[in-house]
Amino acid sequence: MTPPKRKRRSPRQGPPPQSQPFSPEGGEGDDGTDGPEGKDGKPSNPERLFVIGEADGDRAELDLVTLVVARAEPKPSTSPEQAAVLRLCSAPLSVAELSAYLSLPFSVITVLLTQMLTAELVQARAPVVRQALPDRSILEAVMHGLQKL
Repeated sequence: MTPPKRKRRSPRQGPPPQSQPFSPEGGEGDDGTDGPEGKDGKPSNPERLFVIGEADGDRAELDLVTLVVARAEPKPSTSPEQAAVLRLCSAPLSVAELSAYLSLPFSVITVLLTQMLTAELVQARAPVVRQALPDRSILEAVMHGLQKL
Protein backbone atom coordinates (compact mmCIF):
# COMPACT_ATOMS: atom_id res chain seq x y z
CA MET A 1 0.00 0.00 0.00
CA THR A 2 1.43 3.35 -0.94
CA PRO A 3 1.39 6.15 1.60
CA PRO A 4 -0.94 9.09 1.02
CA LYS A 5 0.55 11.91 -1.02
CA ARG A 6 1.02 15.22 0.70
CA LYS A 7 0.43 18.57 -0.92
CA ARG A 8 3.17 21.11 -0.73
CA ARG A 9 2.29 24.34 0.95
CA SER A 10 2.95 27.46 -1.04
CA PRO A 11 4.75 30.31 0.70
CA ARG A 12 2.44 32.88 2.24
CA GLN A 13 1.97 36.15 0.44
CA GLY A 14 2.29 39.35 2.39
CA PRO A 15 3.96 40.19 5.70
CA PRO A 16 4.44 37.56 8.41
CA PRO A 17 1.70 37.44 11.07
CA GLN A 18 2.20 39.63 14.11
CA SER A 19 2.14 38.01 17.55
CA GLN A 20 -0.77 39.10 19.70
CA PRO A 21 -0.17 40.20 23.28
CA PHE A 22 -2.03 38.09 25.80
CA SER A 23 -2.93 38.80 29.38
CA PRO A 24 -3.89 35.87 31.65
CA GLU A 25 -6.92 37.78 32.94
CA GLY A 26 -8.45 37.67 29.47
CA GLY A 27 -8.47 41.46 29.22
CA GLU A 28 -7.64 43.53 26.23
CA GLY A 29 -4.14 43.57 24.83
CA ASP A 30 -2.19 46.66 23.82
CA ASP A 31 -3.72 46.66 20.33
CA GLY A 32 -7.36 46.60 21.55
CA THR A 33 -8.03 42.94 20.84
CA ASP A 34 -9.46 40.55 23.40
CA GLY A 35 -6.86 38.05 24.58
CA PRO A 36 -5.25 35.80 21.96
CA GLU A 37 -7.91 36.56 19.33
CA GLY A 38 -7.16 38.65 16.30
CA LYS A 39 -9.11 41.64 14.98
CA ASP A 40 -11.55 39.41 13.07
CA GLY A 41 -12.51 37.49 16.25
CA LYS A 42 -10.78 34.25 15.22
CA PRO A 43 -7.95 32.78 17.30
CA SER A 44 -4.58 33.85 15.97
CA ASN A 45 -2.71 30.76 17.17
CA PRO A 46 -5.15 27.95 18.03
CA GLU A 47 -4.05 24.93 19.99
CA ARG A 48 -4.57 21.60 18.28
CA LEU A 49 -6.60 19.47 20.68
CA PHE A 50 -7.15 15.73 20.45
CA VAL A 51 -9.89 13.76 22.15
CA ILE A 52 -10.03 10.07 21.35
CA GLY A 53 -12.44 8.01 23.42
CA GLU A 54 -11.67 7.33 27.05
CA ALA A 55 -8.06 7.23 28.19
CA ASP A 56 -7.81 5.51 31.57
CA GLY A 57 -4.05 6.00 31.86
CA ASP A 58 -2.98 2.46 31.00
CA ARG A 59 -1.18 2.39 27.67
CA ALA A 60 0.33 -0.45 25.72
CA GLU A 61 4.11 -0.71 25.69
CA LEU A 62 4.69 0.83 22.26
CA ASP A 63 7.76 2.54 20.90
CA LEU A 64 8.48 4.18 17.56
CA VAL A 65 9.66 0.95 15.88
CA THR A 66 6.85 -1.33 17.09
CA LEU A 67 5.16 -2.89 14.07
CA VAL A 68 1.38 -2.77 13.85
CA VAL A 69 -0.73 -4.95 11.55
CA ALA A 70 -4.52 -4.97 11.12
CA ARG A 71 -6.47 -8.05 12.23
CA ALA A 72 -9.85 -6.89 10.88
CA GLU A 73 -11.42 -4.72 8.22
CA PRO A 74 -12.85 -1.31 9.20
CA LYS A 75 -16.53 -1.49 10.15
CA PRO A 76 -19.00 1.36 9.67
CA SER A 77 -19.10 1.87 13.45
CA THR A 78 -15.33 2.46 13.81
CA SER A 79 -14.04 5.98 14.26
CA PRO A 80 -12.36 7.71 11.29
CA GLU A 81 -8.94 7.45 12.97
CA GLN A 82 -9.36 3.74 13.64
CA ALA A 83 -10.55 3.14 10.07
CA ALA A 84 -7.50 4.98 8.72
CA VAL A 85 -5.17 2.87 10.90
CA LEU A 86 -6.84 -0.35 9.77
CA ARG A 87 -6.55 0.63 6.10
CA LEU A 88 -2.90 1.64 6.43
CA CYS A 89 -1.93 -1.45 8.45
CA SER A 90 -2.98 -4.08 5.94
CA ALA A 91 0.80 -4.62 5.78
CA PRO A 92 2.94 -4.09 8.92
CA LEU A 93 3.77 -0.45 9.64
CA SER A 94 5.76 1.07 12.47
CA VAL A 95 4.15 3.41 14.97
CA ALA A 96 6.38 6.23 13.68
CA GLU A 97 5.09 5.71 10.13
CA LEU A 98 1.50 5.72 11.35
CA SER A 99 2.12 8.93 13.24
CA ALA A 100 3.59 10.54 10.12
CA TYR A 101 0.95 9.30 7.66
CA LEU A 102 -1.95 10.36 9.90
CA SER A 103 -0.29 13.63 11.03
CA LEU A 104 -0.99 12.78 14.67
CA PRO A 105 1.45 13.07 17.59
CA PHE A 106 3.01 9.89 18.97
CA SER A 107 1.07 10.21 22.24
CA VAL A 108 -2.26 10.30 20.40
CA ILE A 109 -1.28 7.30 18.27
CA THR A 110 -0.35 5.29 21.39
CA VAL A 111 -3.75 5.99 22.98
CA LEU A 112 -5.53 5.07 19.74
CA LEU A 113 -3.50 1.87 19.30
CA THR A 114 -4.05 0.89 22.94
CA GLN A 115 -7.79 1.07 22.38
CA MET A 116 -7.48 -0.92 19.16
CA LEU A 117 -5.27 -3.54 20.81
CA THR A 118 -7.79 -4.11 23.61
CA ALA A 119 -10.57 -4.43 20.99
CA GLU A 120 -8.30 -6.88 19.08
CA LEU A 121 -8.54 -4.83 15.88
CA VAL A 122 -4.75 -4.68 15.46
CA GLN A 123 -1.75 -6.69 16.53
CA ALA A 124 1.52 -5.12 17.68
CA ARG A 125 4.88 -6.84 17.68
CA ALA A 126 8.47 -5.90 18.14
CA PRO A 127 10.40 -5.42 14.91
CA VAL A 128 12.33 -8.37 13.54
CA VAL A 129 15.92 -7.93 14.65
CA ARG A 130 18.71 -9.60 12.76
CA GLN A 131 20.81 -11.91 14.85
CA ALA A 132 24.24 -10.63 15.70
CA LEU A 133 27.04 -12.20 13.74
CA PRO A 134 28.98 -14.86 15.64
CA ASP A 135 32.32 -13.94 17.09
CA ARG A 136 35.12 -14.00 14.50
CA SER A 137 37.36 -16.09 16.76
CA ILE A 138 34.72 -18.85 16.89
CA LEU A 139 34.44 -18.88 13.10
CA GLU A 140 38.24 -19.08 12.76
CA ALA A 141 38.41 -21.96 15.27
CA VAL A 142 35.74 -23.88 13.33
CA MET A 143 37.54 -23.21 10.05
CA HIS A 144 40.90 -24.41 11.45
CA GLY A 145 39.22 -27.49 12.92
CA LEU A 146 37.70 -28.35 9.55
CA GLN A 147 41.03 -27.81 7.77
CA LYS A 148 42.73 -30.30 10.13
CA LEU A 149 40.27 -33.04 9.14
